[in-house]
Amino acid sequence: MKIYDWIVIGAGITGAALAYELVKQKFSVLLLEQDTNLQNATHYSYGGLAFWSGNTPLTCQLCTEGKARYQVLGEELGADIELRELDLLLTIPCGHNPEVVATTYSHFATPPQLLTIEAAVALEPLLNPASLAGALTVKHGHIHPEKTAKAYIQGFLRQGGEMDFSQVVKLSSQRVETVAESYSSANIAICAGGLSRQLLQASGISLNLYFTHAEILQTPPVDIRLSTLVMPANLTRYQLEAESSMLENFWNATDDSIINPIIDVGAVQFLNNSLRIGQISRVSSHTHAQIDTNASAEWLMKSVANILPSLAQLATTWHHCLVAFSGDRLPLIGNIPEQPSIYIFSGFSNPLVFVPPLAQRFAHWVTGKQDDIISQLSPLR
Repeated sequence: MKIYDWIVIGAGITGAALAYELVKQKFSVLLLEQDTNLQNATHYSYGGLAFWSGNTPLTCQLCTEGKARYQVLGEELGADIELRELDLLLTIPCGHNPEVVATTYSHFATPPQLLTIEAAVALEPLLNPASLAGALTVKHGHIHPEKTAKAYIQGFLRQGGEMDFSQVVKLSSQRVETVAESYSSANIAICAGGLSRQLLQASGISLNLYFTHAEILQTPPVDIRLSTLVMPANLTRYQLEAESSMLENFWNATDDSIINPIIDVGAVQFLNNSLRIGQISRVSSHTHAQIDTNASAEWLMKSVANILPSLAQLATTWHHCLVAFSGDRLPLIGNIPEQPSIYIFSGFSNPLVFVPPLAQRFAHWVTGKQDDIISQLSPLR
C-alpha cells in the first residue's frame, strides 16, 4: 500500500489550496473529496474578498497577504478566477441610526464610508429607498469561488498530486478510512468544512469546531443588473456563531436541536449574470437537520423584496450547505492535541481572503519553517 506524505480531506477552497501548496513543497499528497460535483460551501459562496476588514495586527497582515496572493494567483494557476473589484454596499435598515452603525466599523483597516439614502440608491439603483436609513460602502474584492477552487485542484494535479472521490468515515494516526478503502499517510489534514466536527467525533476526537446550516437562492443568468454586492451592515451571523459556540451541551445533544434561524439579506451578481441571494443561517447539532425548504425560500424572497424588490420575482433554486466556524472567528490551524499526525485547517470566518496566504504558510511551516501566525491559530490557543 502506498504511504503518502499527506492526505488532505475535503476539496473546497481550504482543502484545494492546502493540497496545492503542500504538493508544491514536493510532498506526495492525496486529496479526498466525497462529492464529485463539489457541492460544498465554496460552491455556494458569495465570492467576496473583504481585504479592507482587518481589525487586529493578525487579521490586517492576513488581509494584506491575501490581496497580494490574489494578484498573482490566476496567472500561477493558469485560470480565470474572475478577480475584480466591486462596490460593497452595507445596508442600514429603517429604525437604526446610521452614524451609530458607522462607528461599529471604525476599527477596520479601511472603514466603510457612510452614505445618505440618496447616495446609496445612486450607487445601487435596485435598492428600495423606503427600506433604508442609510448605507455604508467600501471597495470589495470578488472572485468566482468555485472556479478558484477548481483552478487550485487542477494546479495540484498538474504538480503530481492525486485525487480520489470517496466519503471519509473515520481516521486515526496515519490512516484514513473511506466507504471504499483505507489509505495510509504520514500526516492527515482535515479541511472538511462543516463536516469536520462530525468526522472528528466519529474518530473519537473532540475539538471546539462548529458549523451552521447556510441557505441561499441562486438564479440562472438574468437581464437584471445589480451594480454592487449588497449585504446588511448589521450582520447577525457572527452573533449567532459566538452564542452557539458557548453551548457545549447543545452540540453534544443526541436529538436534532435547532437554534432559531437568522437572516442576513444580501445579493451578488456574477460575471455570467447569475445571482446568489441569501442568506439564512441556522445552528443544529446535526449535519442533516430537517429544513422546510419552501418556508426558507419564501422567507428569503420576502426579505429580499424589502431591500431589492426587482429581484423578488426571479426564478430561483434553493441551496443549502454547512459552514464551519470556531469560537473566536479565527480558524483552527495546526496539530490536533494528542494526535501528532493529524492536523486541522478549518473554521474560517473569512475563508476566501485568509485561505490562500495561510495555505502557503502552513505548507512552509510543516517543512520546519517557524511561523508565528500559524502558532497563533493553533487549536491549543
